[in-house]
Amino acid sequence: MDSAKFVFETGSKHVKMFTVETKTCKNTEKSYTTPAKPLLVASPVEEGEYPVVVFVHGYLLYNSFYSQLLNHVASHGFVVIAPQLYVVSGPDTTEEIKSAASLLDWLANNLASTLPQNVQPNLAKLSIAGHSRGGKVAFALALSKVVSSPLKISALIGIDPVDGMDMGNQTPPPILTYTPNSLKLDMPVLVVGSGLGELKRNALFPPAAPKGVSHEQFFKECCAPACYFVAKDYGHVDMLDDETKGFRGNLTYCIAKNGKERKSMRVFVGGIMVAFLKACLENEREFLMAIKDDPGVAPIELSTVSFLE
Repeated sequence: MDSAKFVFETGSKHVKMFTVETKTCKNTEKSYTTPAKPLLVASPVEEGEYPVVVFVHGYLLYNSFYSQLLNHVASHGFVVIAPQLYVVSGPDTTEEIKSAASLLDWLANNLASTLPQNVQPNLAKLSIAGHSRGGKVAFALALSKVVSSPLKISALIGIDPVDGMDMGNQTPPPILTYTPNSLKLDMPVLVVGSGLGELKRNALFPPAAPKGVSHEQFFKECCAPACYFVAKDYGHVDMLDDETKGFRGNLTYCIAKNGKERKSMRVFVGGIMVAFLKACLENEREFLMAIKDDPGVAPIELSTVSFLE
């Protein structure tokens, strides 16, 4: 089982993390039209062709809060793109879904020009992932809610996805139907849940990932192939960077019930993403299957491990 632990360690690739701003770039080496939304990119620097992961941030969070997670995934040989879809937003996610689709369209003609020299993106191996409300956006795009994806999505990941405030109070457009296996997705799906996400931190704040609109229900509505892991003693934002600064960063420590520290949860989330993506995109199934067979190899205790095959 030592091979499974590999995905929870930093990978062999050196990673460059950089931003792509919303201005037209022209220089002597590369020229490209920049995206409608600013991007945080984590890319291997070694020459090669790498699968692409689009990662959508959670509600009112900054993409930079996920920099350590993105770095972990990229170090295993993936180009990770994290757009900042909004700074302030209401309950309706329609515009975020449209923005995510627009980004995928931009990737086809412009991504390669932003990456380190001799690094090529393989958009035939494109996956989309999202945390919290970003998980809802990822599912919506994969399901062609509001708008169809301009590129084929080969894998889908929901990290503690949330569809609204409570059952009967989903934010538009609703994703969950409350019918088992009703989400007809033509791609493999990974759902990661937090054991503490459905609990209130205190009387002032509701649960960050309420039961009935979060990970458990998302997985119930998935069709095969899909897999599901729940981190028993960790909370909704415990996969963020160890230190998140500023007003919003400070809020992440007090609005949700948290585990004892973030590193272990973040390493697990990064590792299970890598194992899943390698299985789906590279046909390297040994890491994911080893974790399925022996969940104890994970750096945290898992209360649920379930597969639809």
